[in-house]
Amino acid sequence: MWANKKPEARQAAAPEPKNLLASENNTDGTRMLDATERGETGWLRPGLHIKGDITGSADLLIDGSVEGQIRLDECTLTVGPAARVTADILARDVVVYGYVKGNIRAKRRIEIKKPGSVVGNLATAQIMIEDGADFKGSIEIDRGGAAPKEAEQSVSSRAASASASASGSAGPGWKPRSNA
Repeated sequence: MWANKKPEARQAAAPEPKNLLASENNTDGTRMLDATERGETGWLRPGLHIKGDITGSADLLIDGSVEGQIRLDECTLTVGPAARVTADILARDVVVYGYVKGNIRAKRRIEIKKPGSVVGNLATAQIMIEDGADFKGSIEIDRGGAAPKEAEQSVSSRAASASASASGSAGPGWKPRSNA
């Protein structure tokens, strides 16, 4: 009865991925990789250096060094703690744990985490700079709500109203306040 049973063929289990950036003391590394493991993610390992442009349609985690331009239109770029990036960056989301020198434009969100450092101008819909992170540059919040023409007209009409108020001709019904 028991002798007739054939042994089942064992299937090779996929090796469990190791979190190379996380240690017992580094929970940010764990969160960083969790965020990038949702889909296919490219990884530029420590010790690798790229001079030139990077473009792609997959999320990217950089722990090496890059000089040039990075364009990941609909993807997330994560600059790891060991990374040194001298590049202008365009991506959907950008998370910085390392060093970036260059302008960053993100369609949705830029996060500068401790101990990250950014020297350059930022343009995004959402910005988060963690306490202990370094930033030097300017920030432009671009919500992308109004079309460029509408926004331009809105600015023009506000400027016209401001100049009319300043000259005292704000239109019918306008009366100066008395300081009595």
